[in-house]
Amino acid sequence: MAGRLKDKVAIVTGAGSRGPGMGNGKATAILFAREGAKVLCVDAEVGRAEETVKMISDEGHAAMAFAADVTRASDCKAMVDQALGRWGGLDILHNNVGVESRLDLMETTEQEWDRVMAIDLKSMLLTTQAAVPAMEKRGAGAITCVSSIAALVGHGRTAYAAAKAGVIGFVTSVAVQLGPKGIRVNGIAPGQVWTPMVERLGAEARERRKRASPLGTEGSGWDVGWGAVYLASDEARWVTGHVLVIDAGLTATTR
Repeated sequence: MAGRLKDKVAIVTGAGSRGPGMGNGKATAILFAREGAKVLCVDAEVGRAEETVKMISDEGHAAMAFAADVTRASDCKAMVDQALGRWGGLDILHNNVGVESRLDLMETTEQEWDRVMAIDLKSMLLTTQAAVPAMEKRGAGAITCVSSIAALVGHGRTAYAAAKAGVIGFVTSVAVQLGPKGIRVNGIAPGQVWTPMVERLGAEARERRKRASPLGTEGSGWDVGWGAVYLASDEARWVTGHVLVIDAGLTATTR
């Protein structure tokens, strides 16, 4: 069914890909636009966001690029102000910004911990705080925060797993607080999708990741994006405080 987000205004953070291919944020922004939303594509590197906007514009949909460091409250406010100034409101916030850290407990420095927590978790707080007043004026809204299955199973990437677990705690807490305002808050926990962020792992790791799940197939940013469309749409009007796991059944084999 097309038009699931018709006339909605959406912000997607981390809307660019850090290399060739389709990241989760880029795919989500494109799908939001295809479903009828006007999309503010936000990235720390505006050139990445502009690439996503070009893809959307070439298909005849509405989008705009915006540069922001979402670990800064002032940038988050400016991001929301831009959406309001351009399109007059805000209905959807998709928090996709994140970085990986593959260091284990004893390798993780204080600086690395602070870096990952700021980008992967603090950003969720600041963007959500900036978006809520605009959504309150609408009397409704949908916020989705991207976590990871690293938050759900034992994992060697200490700071990353802790930050992504924090995202889930944030989602459940804020969903309860914002529900009375008509604002839904949900999470997505992607599995081992193949995106530009993990391209450096190489072909052998790619094949191993593909075979790890019960489905035995490779996931992509599009799989995460379609989950995001559902959670942002009115089809999910009775869904809040939920974390949608998109992992080809991988966590079912390890829990």
